[in-house]
Amino acid sequence: MAPWWKNQRGEWFVIIQGVLLALVVFGPKTAPGLPAWSGRWAAGLALTGVALVIAGGLLSSSAVFRLGSNLSALPHPVEGARLVASGPYRFVRHPIYAGIILAALGWGLVNRSTLGVLYALVLFIFFDLKSRREEFWMRQKLANYGNYQARVRKLIPFIY
Repeated sequence: MAPWWKNQRGEWFVIIQGVLLALVVFGPKTAPGLPAWSGRWAAGLALTGVALVIAGGLLSSSAVFRLGSNLSALPHPVEGARLVASGPYRFVRHPIYAGIILAALGWGLVNRSTLGVLYALVLFIFFDLKSRREEFWMRQKLANYGNYQARVRKLIPFIY
């Protein structure tokens, strides 16, 4: 087995993901020049944020349970992987990533943070890139993955 720093199974993606998630939770909420959120809209957005955090958590956790023995922290498929196309995987190919992005966006709204919303956008871009590599490996391991890709959107149900 190659050392982790050679990234043959996507180890660097996991490290970068951890750093980005820490930034979402613990990073700065404001920056010079970015507007502060106040007024009646801010409270409504914060409530929307709570709903998004809950929805994202439910989506991610249901996807984790649906994966079962296929679950891995690495984007490289586990040995003996099989295609899971039920539960949240009927609507989006990467529901764990989608749920994390949704929760991060919600967290930004809860904190009334323009930076928090930008962090969610960065996570979206990161997970899009990570999923490309993951899907390359999935197409190599699973004969029917290409058909699944053609039927189901990647990160946003029915859209993208």
